[in-house]
Amino acid sequence: MSEHNKTLMRRAVEEVWNQGNVDILEELVASDFIIHAPQAEIHGREGAKQYLAMLRGGFPDIHFTIEDQFADGDRVMTRWTARGTHKGAFQGIPPTHKQIRLAGTDIVRIANGKVVECWTSTDDLGLLQQLGVIPTPEHAG
Repeated sequence: MSEHNKTLMRRAVEEVWNQGNVDILEELVASDFIIHAPQAEIHGREGAKQYLAMLRGGFPDIHFTIEDQFADGDRVMTRWTARGTHKGAFQGIPPTHKQIRLAGTDIVRIANGKVVECWTSTDDLGLLQQLGVIPTPEHAG
């Protein structure tokens, strides 16, 4: 079961996040799917589609790489790194054309062969510093 769940998450990263194939969400996530993110909760497949569109709108070339992945029972933890170029507006920030590297970790719960919940943690401060919105410690004060 754990290997099957890890394969499901690898497919989600490659096909949804890297290729932008939102149609496959029907197959991979439950209709009542929820993402618990620090800044907001994202509900359902439509919410995930809207979030992905916003992310790819800001970083059209974004690519996620799985760094580590562990599974235990119905849970899969994936540590990933995303890289891309800020070519479009993102969360009210106009394009900076800067290259970014974003680190994150997702823990998902899978039931009946579909992702039902995701707890995500990302380095949002580091992202804002890379975009120049918040000064880095060496440039502050």
